[in-house]
Amino acid sequence: MLELSGIDVHYAKNHVLKRVTLAVNEREIVSLVGANAAGKTTTLRTIMGLKAPTAGTIMFEGTPLANVPTDARVHRGLVLVPEGRQIFPRFTVTENLLMGAYHRRDRNDIAGDFDALFGMFPRLAERRRQAAGSMSGGEQQMLAIARGLIAQPKCLLLDEPTLGLAPIIVQEIGDIIRKLARGGMTILLAEQNAAMALGVADRAYVLETGRVSLEGTGAALAGDEAVRRNYLGT
Repeated sequence: MLELSGIDVHYAKNHVLKRVTLAVNEREIVSLVGANAAGKTTTLRTIMGLKAPTAGTIMFEGTPLANVPTDARVHRGLVLVPEGRQIFPRFTVTENLLMGAYHRRDRNDIAGDFDALFGMFPRLAERRRQAAGSMSGGEQQMLAIARGLIAQPKCLLLDEPTLGLAPIIVQEIGDIIRKLARGGMTILLAEQNAAMALGVADRAYVLETGRVSLEGTGAALAGDEAVRRNYLGT
């Protein structure tokens, strides 16, 4: 569904991504694991057209994305849940979700999708009229994911969804990701918490200073000695 081939990205003179090549198949969870500043967020921003590559190609469903603006990529089914949640704190839960559906033309179907999302995220249903900024960090992350889902993604990009959350909430976010995958969602997960990311992944890539250093199944990388030493603390 999604393929990056030889992607280079620069910020001024800083070479941030170096010949990054990866693929995400339909109905697959692929995790992108690495330390802070390894290039995970830049990879997702480049896929969304928020940062232009200086070399390489990005293909989505067999079509190159060069010169395709971000809003058109969203229409095609690429949706990013950004790092730091970036919800609208003064808007209610419902208003935040409506922002996620802003581009949709099937306005009559949105109410049914709200019901499905509130069934998946019952705490959001309880707080649908509450200002999003007054909720806990875990609830805000659930809102950010739900806002991404209301946009009807074919491929959902999740950027550090467990950042700063308590372990019990990290586990809950992992369960949500697995549930989405069982429902057929294709997911590219960029995550510093390697244990969670590899635990949910069908396949995974390790990014080190902008390069893919390892790739394999989630289980294989979780058992790799270097990964265990550098990312799992064992």
